[in-house]
Amino acid sequence: MPFDAAAYYRAEFAEHLAVAKASEASLAPAFAKLLAACAQSIRGGGKLLFFGNGGSAADAQHLAAELTIRYRANRIAIAAIALTTDTSAITACGNDFGFERIFARQIEALARPGDVAIGISTSGKSANVIAGLAQARSMGLVTAAFGGRNGGAMAATADHLIAVPSDVTARIQEMHIAVGQMLCGALENELGLVG
Repeated sequence: MPFDAAAYYRAEFAEHLAVAKASEASLAPAFAKLLAACAQSIRGGGKLLFFGNGGSAADAQHLAAELTIRYRANRIAIAAIALTTDTSAITACGNDFGFERIFARQIEALARPGDVAIGISTSGKSANVIAGLAQARSMGLVTAAFGGRNGGAMAATADHLIAVPSDVTARIQEMHIAVGQMLCGALENELGLVG
């Protein structure tokens, strides 16, 4: 039987829309609390540190760029870093301390109390993301996690949890970038940087 591309397309959209509606219904309180924590950090001279693996690494870079450069309007830069971009630091740490420490080590070097560490993992099981959040918490940072379903093991290290109500990696990733971009836009507005 030949592959039915049209049926596949419709089914993917149907699943996406169902997860989007469930996310809209369940994530509003967690979103508002995370926004408040991020705004407090920036107002106090802090920064946001994003990190994750694979597609989540790309999301970390995307969101940090939206804040440091521009989201909806030209405005002053918002302090944000993706811990996924320094290949020398990542490979040195992976070689010398192990891949599990690549984010924790950078947080140890770059973060200060009052910053917000935002780990992204669709499974909630990424050992290096969990270690990064644990390091951040031990240093007095606010910790946040973007995950799926119940946040997995990383939920225990997060002060704020954005847990997309799905078990499907693609749908979780779609909601992570959607909610992440909403966070960027809301932060611009909350800080009074756009009209």
